Amino acid sequence: MRILFVGDVVGSPGRSMVETYLSKLKSKYKPTLTIVNGENAAHGRGITEKITRNLKQWGAQAITMGNHTWDNKEIFEFIDDVPQMVRPANFPEGTPGQGYTFVKINNVEVAIINLQGRTFMPPLDCPFQKADEIIEKVRSRTPYIFVDFHAEATSEKQAMGWYLDGRVSAVVGTHTHVQTSDNRVLTGGTAYISDVGMTGPYDGILGMSKEAVLKKFLTNLPVRFEVENGREQLSGVVIDLHKETGLAKSIKRIQINEDHPFHD
Repeated sequence: MRILFVGDVVGSPGRSMVETYLSKLKSKYKPTLTIVNGENAAHGRGITEKITRNLKQWGAQAITMGNHTWDNKEIFEFIDDVPQMVRPANFPEGTPGQGYTFVKINNVEVAIINLQGRTFMPPLDCPFQKADEIIEKVRSRTPYIFVDFHAEATSEKQAMGWYLDGRVSAVVGTHTHVQTSDNRVLTGGTAYISDVGMTGPYDGILGMSKEAVLKKFLTNLPVRFEVENGREQLSGVVIDLHKETGLAKSIKRIQINEDHPFHD
């Protein structure tokens, strides 16, 4: 089992990179399952039904979300009709959408869980307790369990990795948009990385216009953030899993940008 995961898609530059490179990455790595985080895909905040369709047409078999899930109000009209999309599971009971799903590939099911951190983030239900609850349900169906932990603090991400070590296939961090170099297989067999990185502008600040972000830091006045134009990048990981146990054999980082060009 091999999983290809593409980090936070930001605006039209991110969509352009997915459209251009996802099929090439799938040809190169031949993943069993391809997952894309799409929570920033519409103008840097939220997602639309059209973009959801596009991501699937370009090769995504599942889409994870995060704290910007609800920023584009159109999502309320379609999220319950997209079984391959998951939003953070630790939103309160009754929230639209679902926090985990199963994707079946060649008669093998993979459970995909989305969780959101609480440190420096809006208050939600405890992601650790929610993880326990979901894992207890899904383990009876599959040993392949992938977790996208959308969180701000590296310490909270590491804590989740160690908390779930040996119980899930992978815990990958998203949200902070800068790819970290701590990809590893933890001692219990769970693949881990603090942040996969973002797919979108290469020269912005977390994908947003440099000028706007700098003005915010320099003046502390309200500023409207827009997606940066210019050079683009794609960030992701490839994770190989043991067939028998669902635990990880390896996790490899992917970067595509002008300084790290794609090679077949």
